[in-house]
Amino acid sequence: MTGKKFVFLLLFVFCTPYTVPAELVDRSVAIVNNDIITLSEVNELGQPLFQKAASEVPPEQLEEVMDQIRTSVIQKLIDKKLLLQEAGKMQITISEPEVDNALQRILLNNKITREQFVEELKTIGMTEPLYREDLKGQILRSKLVNYEVRSKVIIPEEKIIDYYDLHYTEQVGEGGYYILQIGTSRNATDASGKKLSQEKSKEKIAKVHGLAQHGGNFKELARQYSDLPSAKDGGDIGIFQVKEMAPFMRNAIIGLKPGQISKIVETPSGYQFFSILSSQEGQIITKVPYESVKEEIREKLYQQEMQLLYKNWIEGIRDKAYLKIL
Repeated sequence: MTGKKFVFLLLFVFCTPYTVPAELVDRSVAIVNNDIITLSEVNELGQPLFQKAASEVPPEQLEEVMDQIRTSVIQKLIDKKLLLQEAGKMQITISEPEVDNALQRILLNNKITREQFVEELKTIGMTEPLYREDLKGQILRSKLVNYEVRSKVIIPEEKIIDYYDLHYTEQVGEGGYYILQIGTSRNATDASGKKLSQEKSKEKIAKVHGLAQHGGNFKELARQYSDLPSAKDGGDIGIFQVKEMAPFMRNAIIGLKPGQISKIVETPSGYQFFSILSSQEGQIITKVPYESVKEEIREKLYQQEMQLLYKNWIEGIRDKAYLKIL
């Protein structure tokens, strides 16, 4: 399992300090209403970050960086204490079976065994009990967010349409066509590096054309089979007005309706065929149909709104709380 993947797996885990001398007496570092945050809690949560800084930061900057990390960890612990206090008021609890189920989903989603998971935890200086405790906090936070925030998020249709107009349409003075292309080049080679004959090139484009006509995803086909530079963008070459098109393109494009596949045409460099996402003689060209991205936009706006409401909610709790950094 890669480092990046494991970072994602850890979700909100903020990690745990460089080795603290055994003789150091534990003490309080912050007060959160009737609770305290101890130095040992800060050390435990921040240890991987402290260790990383100790191994990477120049000595002359180390003290400043350590203070920044310590401050950040304390603020995260304050938020955690506030969430636990709110959960207590609402009598929200998390059972061990709930934590077990959440951990099992993480293992399944990341396709790893329990043993692999434990080994990965060791590489970042974290124990399974500490991870389970953090996971328990995540579940608690989710329940609180569901109760206090999520039910209040409403995304009206007008906001979805506004987002769509801003990001999925384009103003075109004289109308135009939003075009996708797939093509083979006369200089294309096969898997062994041998140059394709004209006949083989024709066979290749005919095969892909057939797949497109029978409902294949045009963009995926372009990425997989096209020899043109646009392949990496799924064949997307953007908007063209009629007067900007080469004759072979214009002859293939004119008359197509969005989603239709053109005939195969011979070009100076090989063979191509096209599809259009939209065409309009008026002022606005749509890059993709509204219905195909409506729910994606709704989810994006929902997440943005929820993050904002959560930020405001936790700040409101902070404002009402008695907080003191010692």
